[in-house]
Amino acid sequence: MIEQLFSFMQNIDPIYIYLVLFFFAFIENLFPPSPSDVVVIIGSSLIANTSISYLPVLITTSLGSTVGFMLMFYIGKYFGDHVVKIGKLKFISQEGLSKVDIWFSKYGYKLIVINRMLPGTRAVVSFFAGLYELDYLKTLSLAFISSLLWNSFIIELGVLLGNNIELIDYYLSTYSRIILLVTLLVAVIFIVKYFYKKKNH
Repeated sequence: MIEQLFSFMQNIDPIYIYLVLFFFAFIENLFPPSPSDVVVIIGSSLIANTSISYLPVLITTSLGSTVGFMLMFYIGKYFGDHVVKIGKLKFISQEGLSKVDIWFSKYGYKLIVINRMLPGTRAVVSFFAGLYELDYLKTLSLAFISSLLWNSFIIELGVLLGNNIELIDYYLSTYSRIILLVTLLVAVIFIVKYFYKKKNH
């Protein structure tokens, strides 16, 4: 799949490369399994061989990420109560929601800054940021900064790795597996703790 993406992006007009990068950076906030980081790295590896440039790639991907984040923010803000608080997410108790509320009150903005470094959780952070109505302008600014930091890293990685698709695949797969395992472990602990408390009650 990666080889096909690389071949496709290598043979299209630069303006469409930017559009593809924007789209994948945007869509991952709505559908976390989207391989946006892979696409961004592949796109940035084309900087040396095509007419696309570092700064436009960075701005395009960061804007895409930020727009997607803020869309999920508004979904959480206007539909979060319906989705969560009336019991749509059965494994989250009202007590648990109260704890998340406190958590976001204390650390919400810090979570926004690091959210781009946590594949698979980005949509969750943006959704709950909206649900707990964090400040719009501060959230927007920090989401953009987070996107800039993360995208600058993976673009640099793409430039350094160049056309070595196999190496790109290896590093991203390893990173994604580690993050996924950590995320699953945290989720399992949370769910087990919830059912344990429910059983005791």
